[in-house]
Amino acid sequence: MNVGTSDPKTLAPAAPPAEGILAPPYRAATVGMVSLISLIAFEALAVTTAMPTVARELDGLKAYALAFGGVLATSVIGMTLSGRWSDRKGPAPAMWTGLAGFVLGLLIAGFARDMPTLLVGRLVQGLGAGCLSPALYVIVGRLYPDSLRPKVFASFSAGWVVPALIGPAVSGAIVEHAGWRWVFLGVPLLAIPAAAGLRGALRSLGRPTGKAGTDTTRRMANAIGASLGVCLLFVAGQERGWLAAALFVPAIALLFACGKRLLPPGTLLAARGLPAVIALRGVAASAFFGTEAFLPLAFSREHGLSPMWSGIAISVGALGWFSGSWYQGHYAKVSRQTLLRRGTAMMVIGAVLASLSTFAWMPVAASVAGWLLTGLGMGMLYGTVAVLALSMSGEHEQGTNSSALQLCESLMVATTLAIGGSLFAALLDLSPTAAFAANFAITVTLAALGTVVARRTEIRATP
Repeated sequence: MNVGTSDPKTLAPAAPPAEGILAPPYRAATVGMVSLISLIAFEALAVTTAMPTVARELDGLKAYALAFGGVLATSVIGMTLSGRWSDRKGPAPAMWTGLAGFVLGLLIAGFARDMPTLLVGRLVQGLGAGCLSPALYVIVGRLYPDSLRPKVFASFSAGWVVPALIGPAVSGAIVEHAGWRWVFLGVPLLAIPAAAGLRGALRSLGRPTGKAGTDTTRRMANAIGASLGVCLLFVAGQERGWLAAALFVPAIALLFACGKRLLPPGTLLAARGLPAVIALRGVAASAFFGTEAFLPLAFSREHGLSPMWSGIAISVGALGWFSGSWYQGHYAKVSRQTLLRRGTAMMVIGAVLASLSTFAWMPVAASVAGWLLTGLGMGMLYGTVAVLALSMSGEHEQGTNSSALQLCESLMVATTLAIGGSLFAALLDLSPTAAFAANFAITVTLAALGTVVARRTEIRATP
């Protein structure tokens, strides 16, 4: 993997090109990728809303956690496979395989008559979605010039905003009026036409130049180990007492041992350059999603907000994310590293304000403002990290390094949610305030750690 000096041209946004991301050479690819991302986002959010009904109808409440954890677990395998495949053969095989797996998984889940069948569908779906993500990043890296990549990643963030705002409501209406199966069966009808727009771009991207890594078998073995670790974490989160501990310890061990081998050397220590860039993605995402998981509950329990108003308060973070991403892609006139430092600083301040919702004396408006600031910071750094990772990668490394970005995020978020959830469950009966505070202490610490890691993403020139 290339951890050498970044091209100085990528450290500050270049002058706007004559053509934008919707110019004729890029229009079909841009629309196709954003449409796919929007559909994946909608499906993920919609299933969260529909799953309680699914579990009751299929008598599968005991497997409720695995219905979510299984998708995350198999996506780890898909990401690893896609990254190496894209580096060796280009993004097309990984893209079409991922789309086929995603659609097949949705169809299996939509027609499921029992919970085991639905779980199989979710596992296949996760494998496909995992294949899609790195392939999309490789398309960005190889099709678009450096100056357009920030705008492409800003459009990716935009693809998440509308589903984040309307997904749960639309899903609820579908479940109520058409049945939960259409939450799964409706997406393939739109995903295939959306992906058709990528055919021309994928045909133009052949095999990358350079020699890709050859340790595919070892990487896949580690991906399977990390995937098992994720599944064990979700199962452990449903248990209590000695059984939870017996599952939790090997889960963390598998994640650490296998995850370490899937990431560039030095990632866990945030070594300067590419390892720090990849580490920042995981640290920042863990801080954001770890806070988001418990913030609605804090608003509800400590401040008496209804589910609707709690959801509206959380959607402010999605709007902040989009705004921050749009700013970094279209208006920022500072270096990429400056964007990272500003974004992580915003996240620290915002996470502290949001976490104070633990206490009844904290005004809800102040916590919501903090969550907006957290989203702004996350939006500024999320696309910036992707731009830097691509700029630090050779053409034959873009798949592996894009995969590493997403693997680091998935594994760290899963670990953070598992640890935070376990602490919350253990402390809730003793003191709800202590339970919330313990979880938020983890996420605030991660946000603060992000400010340190952000300063290590720039490679110092040697005399």
